[in-house]
Amino acid sequence: MLIAGLVLAGVAALVHVYIFYLESFAWTRPRTRATFGTTVQEAEVTRPLALNQGYYNLFLAIVTAVGIVLTAAGSTPAGAALVLAGTGSMLAASLVLVISDPTKRSAALTQGLVPLLAVVAVVVGLTV
Repeated sequence: MLIAGLVLAGVAALVHVYIFYLESFAWTRPRTRATFGTTVQEAEVTRPLALNQGYYNLFLAIVTAVGIVLTAAGSTPAGAALVLAGTGSMLAASLVLVISDPTKRSAALTQGLVPLLAVVAVVVGLTV
């Protein structure tokens, strides 16, 4: 189960790298604006905020990836702690999103479902 959790955590990390790209480099492009539901004006005004948020997503992905590598290398306590910190933060951010704006349920689900599954699988894998 731990391996399944690490694979799910890897998928979650990749999703967050993609979100980093969208928020940090493609924020004002039409497709990204459609994805996030922003106008040209809103995208321009919020560009610095999106850049910052994008980097937060990248850092969560990096923490998760380092945890996966450490766990795979046999440093299970440290690696699992990082995987759970990264994916747990991803999950928490998705909950904040849906609580703050219920119309963003779909985005929150995209952002949080795989991290939730990763957290559950890693915890189960560690307790078996």
